[in-house]
Formats: sequence, C-alpha cells, structure tokens
Amino acid sequence: MKTKKFYWETRELVIIGSFAALIKIISFLVSIAGGGMNPLALIAKNVVATSLLIILISSVRKFGVLTLYVAISGIIIMLTMGRGMMLLPGLLIAGILCELIIKFTGGYKSTRAIIMGVFFFDILFRVISLVLGFLFTRENPQLMIMAVVVVSIGYVGCLIGLGVGSAFAKELKHAGIIKV
Repeated sequence: MKTKKFYWETRELVIIGSFAALIKIISFLVSIAGGGMNPLALIAKNVVATSLLIILISSVRKFGVLTLYVAISGIIIMLTMGRGMMLLPGLLIAGILCELIIKFTGGYKSTRAIIMGVFFFDILFRVISLVLGFLFTRENPQLMIMAVVVVSIGYVGCLIGLGVGSAFAKELKHAGIIKV
C-alpha cells in the first residue's frame, strides 16, 4: 500500500518558485514588448500567465500548490513593483478558496478540476482586488470605471489562457514532461 506524502519535495518547491518567477518575468516582458498596457498586450500577458499557471498545477498535483504559488508570487511582486501589499489579500483569499474548489470538484488528478480552479482563481482574485480598490477610492468612484474595463479586458486573456494552458499541459503529458 502506498502512503501519502504530506511534505513538499525539493523538486516541487523548485518548480513552484521557478514558475512563479517565470510567470512574473514573462508577463512583464510581454507588457513591455506589447508597447505598454494596451488591450492586446494585456490580453497576451494574461494568456501567458494563466497558461503557465495551469501547467504549474498540472505538474505539481498537490493540495497547497496554488496557495504556495500565491505566497511566492506576492513576495516577488512586492520586491519588484512595491504594489504587492494591495494585491496580496485578494491573491491569498482566492488561492485558498480555489484550492478547496479543486479538491472538492475532482482533486488534482482531474484536469477539469484544475481548469475550474484556475478559472475561479482568476475571477475571484480580480473581484476581490476591485472591491478592495473601491474601498480605497470611495471618494471618487469614477476611477473604478476604468479599473473595471482594464480588468475585464485582462480577463478575456485569462479565458483564452485556460484553453491554451490545458492544451499545453496535455502535450507535455504526452511528451512525458508532466507526470500523471
């Protein structure tokens, strides 16, 4: 009988940290190469980030991978851009809730559950961040209109990234890079 491992292997921690850094670096490079925060660059940035997140969770299929990714990603954001403190509460709440969504909709062995978890992670993170932003801009709610438009355009990229990420994960499983 095989016993469950409740600890993180070094390989898994390295993969999570590498993907967290890779997602931030590539997202930043896509934004710069796209000429700033125009709609196409915003969509492309989110396609890449969501795709890589699906590949990460597909390669490290353990409860807590999304929360650990969020913690590492939050540290990277704070060190590089300084705005991480505003994003961290939304990221952590969305990460923990979506870990539970993945667990209760089929677990980490189910690709459908992983895609559903990432789908809800992207939407919950954005909604929580917008709510927190609204609380800080109550005196001038018109500022939120532009934020909602930008977040909505970015979410289109996340929806595209769900399909791209699942296709890449499937091909990486075929190639033997992602172990099932």
